[in-house]
Parts: sequence; C-alpha cells; structure tokens
Amino acid sequence: MPDKVLVYSRFPKTQLTRFGECYELLNAAGQRPDEAFAPEDIADVRAMIAAGGSPLGADVMDMLPKLGAIVCYGTGYDGIDLAAAAQRGIAVGHSPGANAASVADIAVTLMLAAVRRLPVADNYVRSGDWAGRKPSPMMRPQAGMRGRKVGIYGMGEIGRKIAARAAAFETEIGYFSRTRYDLPYQYLPSLEALADWCSVLMIAVRAGADNVNAVNADILRRLGSNGFVVNISRGSVIDEPALVAALTDGTIAGAGLDVFAMEPHPPGALTALQNVVLAPHLGGHTLESHVAMQDCVLANLEAFFAGRPLPYAVKRG
Repeated sequence: MPDKVLVYSRFPKTQLTRFGECYELLNAAGQRPDEAFAPEDIADVRAMIAAGGSPLGADVMDMLPKLGAIVCYGTGYDGIDLAAAAQRGIAVGHSPGANAASVADIAVTLMLAAVRRLPVADNYVRSGDWAGRKPSPMMRPQAGMRGRKVGIYGMGEIGRKIAARAAAFETEIGYFSRTRYDLPYQYLPSLEALADWCSVLMIAVRAGADNVNAVNADILRRLGSNGFVVNISRGSVIDEPALVAALTDGTIAGAGLDVFAMEPHPPGALTALQNVVLAPHLGGHTLESHVAMQDCVLANLEAFFAGRPLPYAVKRG
C-alpha cells in the first residue's frame, strides 16, 4: 500500500495530482487534522505537505504522533514552527529556488506597472476618457526607469534574478542583505541606508519573525515622494497601515503588491487607491514553477520514506 501523506493546507486539486499518483493523500483542505479526520485515520501519518505560509505549530504536530516530515510546497516556510519541529525530530523541507524566475518576473512587472501607472492608463483607455480627450492628472509625464536606483531588500535567488532583470532597464542596482555577496551591485549596510539610496524598493527578503513590519513608516519616509515599493515576499514584511497612509498622503509615489498581511483580504483602504498595483499572490503561479515545486516535494517525500535526508531541507539558523 502507498504511504499516507496528510495535505495540511488548501491547494487546488490539480496541484495535488502528481502526489496522489504516488501516495495515499489525506486532504484536510485547510482544516485542522483533528477536525478533518478521526484520530485513527491520522495516527500513522508520517509526512505532511503544507504551504509554507500556513501557521503550523506544535499543537498541530502533536496531533500526528508519528509525524517525521513537513514538506512545504514552495520556497517559504515562515508559517512553520521550526523550533517545535526540531524538538520533535521532524524534518522540514521546501522547494528552494523552484519559482524564483517566475517571482522575479512578477516583481519587475509590478515595478513597471506602478512606475508607468499602467492600470490607470488602461482605465483611461477603457473609460473613453482618452477618446474624449479628457485631461487626467494621473496621466501627466512621470520619471521612467532609466537612471533609477533600484534597491533590493534580500539577495537570495529571487533577489538576484530581480537584480538581473531590473538592470536591463538601465537602472543602478543596490541591495541590503544579512550577507554581503561578491556581486556587481552596490551593497548598503542597512535597510535604512538602502531606502535613503533608492527610488524603487524591492522586497525580496525571506519573511520571518525578525523582519515583521521591517518596512515601516520611517523606511517609507526615507524612500521619498518619488519612490515606489514592490513586495513579492510576504505581507508581514510591510507595516500595511503605514503603507496605506504613505500612499494616501504622498509620502511615496506608488506601490506594487503581490502579497498582503491578511490574504486573500487586502484592506479596502488599499484597494481604493489608484497609485498601487495589486496582484493575488501569483508570483510563482506559472506552469513551470508548479512543476519545479512539485519535483522538490516529491524528491523530499521519496527521500524521507526511504530513510534518507531530505534533499531540499530547510537550513536552520
């Protein structure tokens, strides 16, 4: 009989097809395991598939007495209590870099759409205002990309791909990261220094407890009235009320967001603004990214059930 695997988070069924071909899936579809299944059904579950952003703490782990592996579908693992997993001898895996290219693509798309006010321009055409020669202050000429300073907060695989793409638009690239790398980009010693330096702040840092609301009112003020912020990391990295205030009062010029603090419910104050471009967390949502992430999940599960170390284990510390 195939090994049992609990699907903890809610996933579209099409994303689970390949896993179902190899394992007996118990799909909790976002419910607590003890609410979705009887205790005897999950007593022998040894592995779990989860979305990395789904809160998964010790209480859930303790519902599965034989749990030995939590495999995250995607790069992130910020929802997993790693300390609790380590205390229980549970291995945690993810899909590092599997969707990096797709996420970098959407980051640059959001940057261009925000800087060039593409949604406003789209509405200007669709509404008939352009044909009617109706003047719009939002359609006044704006500074383009050439010569802009693009600052990247976080220089992992996604950050590096963003940098390579953004450089093609004749921009200067700078970054702040916990580690300084041998890269052809300017290194800034702090997030504050990066915000002072750049006019587009790209948030590509791995989310965690140490950077909740790291992009706060002060950072946005430093970015300035001609500045833009783009977030493809996690909504938790930006102080969302501070961002709404900064967009409303002109502290910054605009934003491009693929992630939000409480998904799928961005605040109405944010969705009402014209100077922000919004996307429904679709950065890694491409066919090739899903195949690559599924490959990592399957490799991690295969190794675990064979008694080998996870090839894509989360690196702690």
